[in-house]
Amino acid sequence: MAERAHILVTGATGYVGGRLVPRLLDAGYRVRCLARDPRRLEGRPWRTRVEVAAGDVLAPESLAPALAGIEVAYYLIHSLGVGEEFARRDREAARAFGAAARAAGVARIVYLGGLGDPASELSHHLRSRQETGAALGAAGVPVTELRAGVVVGSGSLSFEMIRYLAERVPVMVCPRWVYTKTQPIAIANVLDYLLAALERPASVGRVIEIGGAEVVTYGEMMTGYAAARGLDRWLLPVPVLTPRLSSYWVHLVTPIPAAIARPLIDGLKNEVVVRDPAARELFPEIEPIGYRQAVARALGQLEAGRVETSWHDALASSQGDLPPVELEEREGMILERRQRLVAAPPERVFAAFCRLGGQRGWLYMSWAWHLRGVLDRLVGGVGMRRGRRHPSELRAGDALDFWRVERVEPDRLLRLRAEMKVPGRAWLQFETRAHPQGALLAQTAFFAPKGLSGLLYWYALYPLHALIFSGLARRLSELASAPASAGGYDDP
Repeated sequence: MAERAHILVTGATGYVGGRLVPRLLDAGYRVRCLARDPRRLEGRPWRTRVEVAAGDVLAPESLAPALAGIEVAYYLIHSLGVGEEFARRDREAARAFGAAARAAGVARIVYLGGLGDPASELSHHLRSRQETGAALGAAGVPVTELRAGVVVGSGSLSFEMIRYLAERVPVMVCPRWVYTKTQPIAIANVLDYLLAALERPASVGRVIEIGGAEVVTYGEMMTGYAAARGLDRWLLPVPVLTPRLSSYWVHLVTPIPAAIARPLIDGLKNEVVVRDPAARELFPEIEPIGYRQAVARALGQLEAGRVETSWHDALASSQGDLPPVELEEREGMILERRQRLVAAPPERVFAAFCRLGGQRGWLYMSWAWHLRGVLDRLVGGVGMRRGRRHPSELRAGDALDFWRVERVEPDRLLRLRAEMKVPGRAWLQFETRAHPQGALLAQTAFFAPKGLSGLLYWYALYPLHALIFSGLARRLSELASAPASAGGYDDP
């Protein structure tokens, strides 16, 4: 494929598509993204480097402008989670997209589908993934169909289900599918194959099975993840857990809804291993890594601030769309975000962030912050004695009471990493941006719990944290909007 080819990426707001776009840009391609709601891409760091077309694959009339001038289109759309009709919707969407691509003169479609022996009794979900590939090519546009099993990386749905179960359940009562063999693949390798397919004419019109370097069971995936996290976990297989019952259990102990978990769990009865060596022959330069190494990479990114991939959501632009509190679990992380409109410019709001801690305290219930520091010292932690280097300036690497300044973006962002003893890893982030009424203040607490103890810690202390963080956001807003001569740090 010639350099600077024009590429369309569908599913750019999703897990794989959102990671593929910057890889394409870095390789020199011109990229256009198709999105039902273009506003969902506004927070992406690469947004200004791509074209964005509004369109919906289930509304064929909206596809022609998106496909105009496109040479290769990536199809990374999946309807899982919309109910029992997801397979029909996927087929209809794929046929409509394939027909629109042919009418626009698109040379090729690259599709990421599901691994599994088509001659076997595949689950409804896996069969649907392969039928979608066939529907894409029905209009005559050549399709390169890459088929993968579990994609290992923080944020991947199948891997997140395994991660949450391993983190939260010390003894897992499991169906017999824990012994089913699978060949998980690292997200980095998936992206390698998707990108390399553009440059390999021999991949046109082919079904190519891709997988990692190891074949493991699902049980080994869970215990392997637990071992990497330093957790002791035991599996207790029983023959009576149906996919429906298992999906309810997943719904109960993870953030994944039963409607999404059930088709995934139903597919775990099928062995998904690479049977055709075509990937090695077509892409000899790609060296797939094993499951343990893929898990280590994912955890290493988390330790280095992997949570950043969850911090690109577009912020609301009006008070009516501004939820004061949002609590969610995403990519192995618990997030609590509070947002307020402040009648002050962003630089004043940022200056308020930078005055936190040290002798001035923490604006709201400072006694509770100091009590937390005392308790931390009693268990061997750093406590609150470190104070801060400068009364009003912060730079990356500074100690700030029991926090460490991890990132500073002047007049925009301050991120603190907790160094007190907690069963997991925690961050506190403050952001501000211009708004017609002044500035938008966003305060977000992030917590990556380690095992069940971490989860219990978060929810046991959440009522107190909610009170403190609510008061902190309010006092920051008041401090930033008050005249400079009226600023103060006394508790209410």
